[in-house]
Amino acid sequence: MEIGMADNKEFTSVNKIEKTGQVILDNNKDGAKIQLITIIGEVEGHDVLPATSKSTKYEHILPQLAAVEDNSDIDGVLFLLNTVGGDVSAGLALAEMISSLSKPTVSLVLGDSHSIGVPLAVACDYSFITPTGTMIIHPVRMSGTVIGAPQTYDYFKLIQDRIAGFIERHTECSREQIEQMMMNTGILTKDLGTILVGEEAVDKSLSVKSEE
Repeated sequence: MEIGMADNKEFTSVNKIEKTGQVILDNNKDGAKIQLITIIGEVEGHDVLPATSKSTKYEHILPQLAAVEDNSDIDGVLFLLNTVGGDVSAGLALAEMISSLSKPTVSLVLGDSHSIGVPLAVACDYSFITPTGTMIIHPVRMSGTVIGAPQTYDYFKLIQDRIAGFIERHTECSREQIEQMMMNTGILTKDLGTILVGEEAVDKSLSVKSEE
């Protein structure tokens, strides 16, 4: 007996999870349909990551967010985050798109939400973090050839201001606090920045509360 994907709801749901990390949650007492979207691994931007790397492709998520906004049957969106960060431009594009949704949005940090993962987490209406979850805020860096000219460092500062400005607009954390965490020299042995674990992220107003 042959079973087509369109005729088997359970098979279709499993296939969507495997292919896109998405599923619609509708087995709740209120009857609401919640779109689940995962942002896992590294946020892939304009460069393709190796096949051995876990990644979230922003060109896949952007149209899916547009589809959620256009779908009157979807009542809200839940984002599960476990990301090391990634492409700044792609991450900010996703964060801006998430923040523009008219549907209620909630993010839950499971594991990590580092670097550009912080704007992605705080872009939602409510941001939660587990007690063992971590956020890392650090300065912008680039790999590859860097031209040693004042304009290069001005460009770095511009990108950093975009990130800090987004976090400031979507949290109660001030620009001064964000930049202090970015430039902290006392936590990471080989880098600048700040690691926030669970309740520490809540204390800095980057999350609503830790999950019990």
